[in-house]
Amino acid sequence: MTDLPRTTAEAMTSLSGLELMQAVMAGKLPPASISHTLHFDLVEVSEGLVVFEGRTAADILNPQGTVHGGWALTLIDSATGCAAHTTLPAGVGYTTVSTQANFNRPIRSDTGLVRCEGRVINAGRQIITAESTIKDQDGRLLAHGTSTLMVLQPRS
Repeated sequence: MTDLPRTTAEAMTSLSGLELMQAVMAGKLPPASISHTLHFDLVEVSEGLVVFEGRTAADILNPQGTVHGGWALTLIDSATGCAAHTTLPAGVGYTTVSTQANFNRPIRSDTGLVRCEGRVINAGRQIITAESTIKDQDGRLLAHGTSTLMVLQPRS
């Protein structure tokens, strides 16, 4: 991974999905801007697996004062999508077809650090399926979900 492109989007054409995710985790390429907005970081990556850590905060709450479900859903979608991306060659992308989440307990503003693991279940030529879990620091399951992702071949 020498002579990296300047942006993550440019890197997608020359790096495999795994190489790209490794470069993001190492700080050689910038992460998606949503990770700054929603307080999560890529902390582990291997083929078919990614782990994000997120920190709850007062600016991601719903009107009831608990963390908005969309935050957890975004973590699940990000982890499953990035796990899928690690299985793809350079120049090949993906997009989410559907993501479903199940919430097991409330996530509160003081929950603190959570760990979201995304794992590929099946990597087909056109469709990839992946699953994800979100756990608190004590290992309690907060939410889990699955995603179906479409493989996007480069346009000629």
